[in-house]
Amino acid sequence: MALEITDANFEELVLKSDKPVLVDFWAEWCGPCRMVGPVVEEIAKEYEGKALVGKVNVDNNPQISMQFGIRNIPALLYFKGGEVVDKQIGAVPKSVLAGKLDGQL
Repeated sequence: MALEITDANFEELVLKSDKPVLVDFWAEWCGPCRMVGPVVEEIAKEYEGKALVGKVNVDNNPQISMQFGIRNIPALLYFKGGEVVDKQIGAVPKSVLAGKLDGQL
């Protein structure tokens, strides 16, 4: 299951991770986010132990969203070594998201 990432635990879970991290920035009211959500959960299960997968609710965590300039959601950021190494804006097929994560492994 995807981790719930918040302003409070972001640094610990994402920036200090020794594994690649996929972070899904989303909101309850966002239609495309609801389409991507189940795909992100599938990726979380499939990559367990190899990568971290988490979700940030932009309405509840404005600090992280502002820090990374999130203006459109869903926004999926890929982190490695505490840095953003790739991103995907909007709803895309699972193969696109998984392929970008594979590139960080």
